Amino acid sequence: MKDYCRLTVYGFCMGSANVVPGVSGGTIAFILGFYEELIDAINAANLNFFRRLFTLRLREAFDDFPWRFLLALGLGIVMAIFTLAKGLMWAFHHHPELVWAFFFGLVLASAVVIRKRVVRWSPVTLLISGLAAVATFSLIGLTPRQTPDAAWFLMLSGAIVICATILPGLSGAFILVLLGKYQYMLEAVVRFDVLTLLIFAAGAAGGLIVFARAIRWLFLHCRDKTIAVLVGLMLGSLRGIWPWKEQGLPTAFTLEVALVLVLAAFGIGLVLILQYLAARGED
Repeated sequence: MKDYCRLTVYGFCMGSANVVPGVSGGTIAFILGFYEELIDAINAANLNFFRRLFTLRLREAFDDFPWRFLLALGLGIVMAIFTLAKGLMWAFHHHPELVWAFFFGLVLASAVVIRKRVVRWSPVTLLISGLAAVATFSLIGLTPRQTPDAAWFLMLSGAIVICATILPGLSGAFILVLLGKYQYMLEAVVRFDVLTLLIFAAGAAGGLIVFARAIRWLFLHCRDKTIAVLVGLMLGSLRGIWPWKEQGLPTAFTLEVALVLVLAAFGIGLVLILQYLAARGED
């Protein structure tokens, strides 16, 4: 029960990150040390599981499926979305620099911490990490555009967004902005438009199952290179969460600038504390 309560708290942290465009829930999972376990749990939704499920052999299906893990995590994510979304959006509209500062510190420290999980940094791993950073930096600079509201595009959006969500450093919410569907889906949630949500969720489920298998294979066969790419994604994503988006840099040292620096430092400190606690838990 203690472990499942901890997972619910972890899910709450993931859900909180996923609400804001620019921050990845996958980053939070990586920081907290359960990213690979999450990928393995998703991969458990295989052909045998669905065959047993559709033939109503429910006990057999769920005996080998980590449903408790996913339920505890999912509960935390849903709780975060419904309890924090309004507060975060209020802070986002009234004090955006402070919100971005906290997440900037969080992601920057995450990249530094995760970098240590690469066993050996070679010229190749450095190169692919740099390319991932440049690609993410360029992607975030793209301008959102108008896109169709057709069912096929909603399913495609769901598949793309869920893939970005489980990748540390790449924000699913921001990809939704680029696809021109962020506000559309927020309105669907507020209106509780069941049909739109189900179409989007169907695409997300399919994308998640396929993409999680690819991630698992990469971790098994080229772990260092995969983590190097993830570090690059995080570093490149810093462009999207830079606190001073309009002016680039502040022109004077004000109280707001001081608060930005404090919150960025708080984000860095929080990651270091979480890393320390995770290391103690492993010992």
